[in-house]
Amino acid sequence: MPQIPSYRRVYQTIKSRISSGIYRAGTLLPTESELEQEFGVSRTTIRRATRLLTSGGYLKPCQGRGTKVLDCSTSQRLNRIISVTESLPARDFTIATEGCALNVYPLRNRRPKRFTCVQAAEVFRLQRVQYADCNPIALMENYLRVNLVPDFDQHIGAFTNLYSFLEQEYQLIFTSSTDYISASCADFILSQILHAPLGSPLLADQRTTYTEQGPVEFGRTHLVAEQYKYVVHLEGRE
Repeated sequence: MPQIPSYRRVYQTIKSRISSGIYRAGTLLPTESELEQEFGVSRTTIRRATRLLTSGGYLKPCQGRGTKVLDCSTSQRLNRIISVTESLPARDFTIATEGCALNVYPLRNRRPKRFTCVQAAEVFRLQRVQYADCNPIALMENYLRVNLVPDFDQHIGAFTNLYSFLEQEYQLIFTSSTDYISASCADFILSQILHAPLGSPLLADQRTTYTEQGPVEFGRTHLVAEQYKYVVHLEGRE
């Protein structure tokens, strides 16, 4: 068998330690000197391995601090209706909402493209920044049909999880949703809101959520790509 290059051996070992929790998310990786001594390789080899891990989303260099271990388990499965806010606590993240704004939005001005079947003249527009462990992870914008959630504007700040609140307060039963997920990048405004470098990768999710009364919510979400991922669960073939 061909010999495994040293940088690949270092890469696989560190990756395995991150995945198994030996190197916990949010902590700093051992220094280059410590890794050199442990693996018995040069600093060039260590840097080559850590560059691969950084490009793969496992590590993030922090100027003046070291190299931070990123969480790679934050995922959202796409075989059921679940929000970003619901998926994060399942991974032991503490969730908080910051910068919340709610207003009545006239659809005649600019109707969301995938909400065109709604004939109402206006909807509620909810805008929020969601934080996970004190770090901004998502900018969320939700449009809700006024007739299905009357007086919704009286509940500003009363919830963190929108879907759970709508189910409990308005007895809505979500039957399905359609998501369009694409790659995006942080423009100036998004980079400032999400504390992400200008041009850094984001995940963009456009969702229409339905009840038996038809579409009830249209949402746009921008997520920091290095902190979040989607999982598609597939079964069988026709």
